[in-house]
Amino acid sequence: MTPTIQSPDVGLLVQPLVEKLIDEKDSLRVKVDKGAMGCTLIDCGIDTAGGLEAGLLVARICMGGLGTVALTPCPSIAKNWSWHISVHSRNPVLACLASQYAGWNLSTKGYNALASGPGRALAAREELFKELAYTSNHSTAVLVLEVDKPPPEELVEKVTRDCGVKGNQLYFVLTPTSSLAGTVQIVARCLEVALHKAHALEFPLSDIVDGVAHAPLPPPSNDFITGMGRTNDAIIYGGNIQLFVKGSDGAAETLANTLPSCNSKDYGKPFSEIFTDNAGDFYKIDPSLFSPARVVVANIDSGNSFHAGAIDEAVLDRSFGKKS
Repeated sequence: MTPTIQSPDVGLLVQPLVEKLIDEKDSLRVKVDKGAMGCTLIDCGIDTAGGLEAGLLVARICMGGLGTVALTPCPSIAKNWSWHISVHSRNPVLACLASQYAGWNLSTKGYNALASGPGRALAAREELFKELAYTSNHSTAVLVLEVDKPPPEELVEKVTRDCGVKGNQLYFVLTPTSSLAGTVQIVARCLEVALHKAHALEFPLSDIVDGVAHAPLPPPSNDFITGMGRTNDAIIYGGNIQLFVKGSDGAAETLANTLPSCNSKDYGKPFSEIFTDNAGDFYKIDPSLFSPARVVVANIDSGNSFHAGAIDEAVLDRSFGKKS
C-alpha cells in the first residue's frame, strides 16, 4: 500500500506524549528508571500504582500520536459496565497497524514480550511494513510492552541494534495486564483489532478512510488469566466499531458481515475459559475470535451502511466478575 500523501512520522509524534508521561510521573503515579544499556524504563503498574489517566496516555503512545483515546460514559450499551474506552484515529491504518498492533515478537529465554508502539516502524522487522510501504526515521525508539518485569539486557541489545539507536535513545513503557493502565491500553485496541481483522480478510487497506471504536472498561484482576480474559472479552463481546470505507457496496457489506467475533467457532464464553480449554495455547484458538462484537461499515462512496454483530452482556457479566 502506497500512501497518497506524505505520511507523518509516528516516532516524532509521540515524543511530546512520552515527555509528558515522564514529566508528570508523580501525578500519573508512574515510575521512571534507567535499565540495561542506559535505556529508559517507564513503569506504569509493576512497582507503582499507575492508573486510568496513565493508561489513556500510554494508549495514545501506542497509536503513534495519531489517535485520540478517552474515558466516556455509555450506559445504553452494557448497563452494568457503563464506562467505555473510546478511540478515534485521523489515520487509522498507520496508527493501528504501523504502531499500535503488538506485532514485533521480542521474546527471549524466560521473557515473553510482544512490542507495540512507534519503535516497530523504526525497526520495520515485520512483513507488514513492506505492505504498508512505511518506516519511521526518528532518532529515538519507543516501545510499549505488556509485561510485569523490565526487559533483560539481551532484549535491549536486540532492539537497539534493530532500531539503529543507542541505549539512551530507547524507551520502554511497561504496562502489566493486572494494572489499571494496562487494562486501559489493551481495551483501547478495539479499533486496531478491527483493522487487523480487515487486513486478515484481505480488505484493501487503502479503502479504509476513517474509523471510531469503543469498548467497556473492565475491572482488572491480579490473576493474569482472568485479567487477560477480561480485556479480550471487552472487545470480543462489548466492542463497537464503525469504519468509513470507499469502494463497492458489495465489499463493504462483506466486510461488515465477516468482521464480528460471533463468526468464530470459539465464540460464546469468557476468553479465560476458552484459553484454559486450549491448554493456554493462543495458536489453538480460532483467530477470527479476535474481533469486535458489533460492526458498522459505512461506504462514503454510496452513502450506505452495513451492520452486523451484537453486544453480549451476559458473557461480559460473567467475565467481569459481576456479583448479584
